[in-house]
Amino acid sequence: MSAEKRNALGKGLSALLNDTDNVLPSNKTGRQVQPQPSDTGSSLGSISEIKISDIEVNPYQPRTDFDEAALAELADSIKLQGLIQPITVRRMGAHAYQLISGERRLRASKLAGLNVIPAYIRSANDQQMLEMGLIENIQREDLNAIEVAMSFQRMIDECNLKQEELGDRVSKNRSTVTNYLRLLKLAPAIQASIRDGQISMGHAKALMSISDPGKQLYIHKHIIQEGLSVRKVEEMAREEQKATGASKEGSKKPQVVSFQLQKIQDDLASKFSSRVKLKVGRSGSGQIEIPFLSQEDLSRILEMLDW
Repeated sequence: MSAEKRNALGKGLSALLNDTDNVLPSNKTGRQVQPQPSDTGSSLGSISEIKISDIEVNPYQPRTDFDEAALAELADSIKLQGLIQPITVRRMGAHAYQLISGERRLRASKLAGLNVIPAYIRSANDQQMLEMGLIENIQREDLNAIEVAMSFQRMIDECNLKQEELGDRVSKNRSTVTNYLRLLKLAPAIQASIRDGQISMGHAKALMSISDPGKQLYIHKHIIQEGLSVRKVEEMAREEQKATGASKEGSKKPQVVSFQLQKIQDDLASKFSSRVKLKVGRSGSGQIEIPFLSQEDLSRILEMLDW
């Protein structure tokens, strides 16, 4: 990649928005609004007021959840002070626009009962639309980690960016980008917990260090049930890694478990909410292993055994 192109990648949203050659004339209302200090700056050109009914939402918007209470609070502020920061749209026709960035402001303006809204009007192709929408949300909105990861993946897939280029776009190093993308390889149940704020990014990173998806889900369940700290999960992950390494070194051939034994093993695991393992020798004798995570977990299992 040339130095010129790399510099362009590193400019992020500001470079896309400061393309004054792409600013189109004001719309039919003709009324100009002076940019506020919080705006990107007068170099962007004029701001026009356009009808909210003429705006369609950005199909590339990465955010799927909006806090209703926060929207109502912003709507109240808009009623009192007006919308300070204009949205950005692209012209689709004579009286038709498509949102590039600012969906939260647009929604709140609708709640506030506005009929018109201040906007920057630009021209942008679909890739620019996607990049501008994603970058604005990643940098300015409090997206959850899964939404960020999905936004990163979309930029890689749909904008043909490499991870290093993506990092330049969003001002994050490659390792950070990689960690976010790895979240999408976790089981859906774990991703949902990250999305809903039940577990943190630290919990997720510890779970990602475990190669066995079943063990990931097992520990994830106990994080939710017992409120385990990140440090505790990291300790459990290290123990699982050691056990996996010792198992690989000490085992010659993997034990073949019959369908009947597998069924018993699964039923016991469900009953005790723990990974139960059956070890059966050729003579028919064997062992049942029921691991526990803490003294409280051991007490729970012993109580179920009427110990």
